[in-house]
Amino acid sequence: MGGSKTAIIVVAAIVLVGAIGGGAAWLYANPGSPAKASEPVATKSALARFAVGPLARLETPADTPVAPDYVFKSRDGADVRFADFRGKVVVVNLWAMWCAPCRTEMPTLATLSEAYKDSDMVVLPINVDNTPDALADATSFIDVHEPLPLYNDPKFQLPFEFPGKGKMPQTILLDRQGRIRATFAGEADWAGAEARALVDALLAEPA
Repeated sequence: MGGSKTAIIVVAAIVLVGAIGGGAAWLYANPGSPAKASEPVATKSALARFAVGPLARLETPADTPVAPDYVFKSRDGADVRFADFRGKVVVVNLWAMWCAPCRTEMPTLATLSEAYKDSDMVVLPINVDNTPDALADATSFIDVHEPLPLYNDPKFQLPFEFPGKGKMPQTILLDRQGRIRATFAGEADWAGAEARALVDALLAEPA
């Protein structure tokens, strides 16, 4: 009888150890989800060196498509396209009055624009508010951030035409050929040394 109980205990211990060992083996082989094939790493351009400090989340893909041929509006209601700014480095900023980070970063864009007022760089803030009252508020807001102009996308479609796919605020840097060279989703300090170094690099490129 005693020998029989001992045998049962030994068998139970072996089963328990096996279960624990098997569980541990499963945990390390399956850390939460099946292993996936490694995804290709997106190639970045030489401008990636400017993704530091407040611009650490700057995206600088090697693929540089031309900005979309999309019509937005000037302050007086005239049609405007990005092609109208060819030959200049353009800092496009998509913003709205309902977007608090958009309003917070606007003074830094005004400072950037003022610093380059005698150059081939232009800051292009494009508001996406699409009601008369909201657009009136946006006009009053931009007027206290000279020398920034007012442009508007009444269809609220432009944020989805760029790599940020609707994120707000969204800033896109175009080179002299109108190509998308860098993008940034979210609020940033565009008056700092990092932003100026990025703009200077684009200005230094051949026209």
